[in-house]
Amino acid sequence: MSARIIFFANIREALGVGEVQLELPAGCRVGDLVTLLQREFGEAAEVLTAENTRVAIDQELIQGDPDISAATEVAFFPPVTGG
Repeated sequence: MSARIIFFANIREALGVGEVQLELPAGCRVGDLVTLLQREFGEAAEVLTAENTRVAIDQELIQGDPDISAATEVAFFPPVTGG
């Protein structure tokens, strides 16, 4: 299944792209996706593993390393502050 991978803010700036389309293999987890993106973007992809990077799957924030193979959208973004 093809998924839209979206990058926001400083992550988009580091990678030089706002989004990519990828085929996610069965059983793909967030960590697997990060590994695929590191192969694609090299050292710039280190921003994906920063402690404060957040991940949303189909517009829901996630924690841990869930299976994302059925996802249609995965977004990486820094924490949002407001006030």
